[in-house]
Amino acid sequence: MTFRGLVRLTLVVRRCRNQACDLYHLPYRAEEEGAWALPHGEFGLDIITVVGQLRYGEHRSIPEIHQRLVQQGVRIGQRTVTDLLERYEELVALHLADEERIKTRLKQQGQVLLAIDGMQPDVGHEVLWIIRDCLSGEVLLARTLLSSTRGDLATLLDEVKEAVPVPISGVISDGQQTIRQAVQRSLPEVPHQLCHYHYLDEAADPIFEADRHAKTELKKLVRGVRPIERSLENGEEEQADAMRSYCLAVRSALTDDGRPPLCASGLKLHDRLTQISDSLARVEKKGGLHPALDELHRLLTRALKKTEAVWPALEQAYALVHQAAHVLTNHENESGQAVRERYTKVLDTMREQQASLGTLGEAIDTFVKVTESYWPGLFHCYDVADLPRTNNELEHCFGSVRYGERRASGRRGAIAALVVRGPVRVLTALALRRQCFLPRALVFSDPEAWYSMREQLTFRHEARRKQLRFRKNPAAYLAALEEILLKTGLPS
Repeated sequence: MTFRGLVRLTLVVRRCRNQACDLYHLPYRAEEEGAWALPHGEFGLDIITVVGQLRYGEHRSIPEIHQRLVQQGVRIGQRTVTDLLERYEELVALHLADEERIKTRLKQQGQVLLAIDGMQPDVGHEVLWIIRDCLSGEVLLARTLLSSTRGDLATLLDEVKEAVPVPISGVISDGQQTIRQAVQRSLPEVPHQLCHYHYLDEAADPIFEADRHAKTELKKLVRGVRPIERSLENGEEEQADAMRSYCLAVRSALTDDGRPPLCASGLKLHDRLTQISDSLARVEKKGGLHPALDELHRLLTRALKKTEAVWPALEQAYALVHQAAHVLTNHENESGQAVRERYTKVLDTMREQQASLGTLGEAIDTFVKVTESYWPGLFHCYDVADLPRTNNELEHCFGSVRYGERRASGRRGAIAALVVRGPVRVLTALALRRQCFLPRALVFSDPEAWYSMREQLTFRHEARRKQLRFRKNPAAYLAALEEILLKTGLPS
């Protein structure tokens, strides 16, 4: 079945009749066969390609893709659309895994900078590990592992090391201990940069939590804005609209959450509520306030007064964190040794001011302790050309894949299929961001590679299916296993 209608093909398989030939009597299939359909397939590559483009290019769901194909005159079932989508992912993965294409591209740039990270949607299940070249953006390896031990990750790095035809100039990752140990074991001479974002996120976590707790306490004291806003709903004049806008400003400040490690959402809320309170005070001083705004002003003043003791220490602590982040950003493009010396001075300043931070003094101890752990891998990026400071690019790749899945399926969290079929699904999603594949690009000449890939994916899929069967009916699942073991254990 193609978009042009049903096509009947006759495949002539020839065999060499020359007994002196090395390929004597071995079957030789037509090269054009792979350009029409997959082995044992009923649909042409043109339909498979359109299914993949609709899914990854337009983020269409399976029912939407099925409806689009039916409108174009293709007689197909909805379940078959899912099967064709999986075939598309496998064909794209085979194309991307072409060793000659990857080696040619890597030789042109002369070096490789590796980024490694894992994705685990379900705790306790498999982890999808990706090793990617930072310069070309090529995914050099995608593998699903049951565990993330040092030995497992070192095996992946060894495989990449043997496959790339150029030197590995650097590695970027987060601070996970097993990754550090694996890199040290497989690439002991290669600079291993640890992600600055993950470092600051871990080091400043106690300060961020203290800020978040202070924000929660402040928000509790600012309850009561909505009744004030409702009392102003009926007014239509310009003055009533301005008063409602004050209430909207308060609600906007309350709902603006920050993200670690550098965004202090509590300090931001305190600053914005202070600005609103000061603005109302200026209005009251010059012309008086409406009763509703007067109540809002008293509400904000009381809340800020009760929490005023916690903000100075938080401002001081976050100023130190921002100072550390500024040094690591290295706008002056200094060498690694110069940045190391400047950062040592920042740590000395933290220790000097630790006593004045009160209860946040323990947070400085945590910051220094985490820094000592990350220290050997914080400064390679300043001496190795093109080695990034953070692993955020690979993190964004994972995020874009999740975003595409969420748009197409409607599921908020990452689904298990991202790991079960991750070696082909993630590769396809990332590749479709940069290029579009025509049917002729998906033609493959090595069926054995495709069969091997499908066998590995089927094994993972069957393992996840068995887990679901156990959850659905544990008694029947265990009874079936007992019967198998008893049969195989009986004497012959």
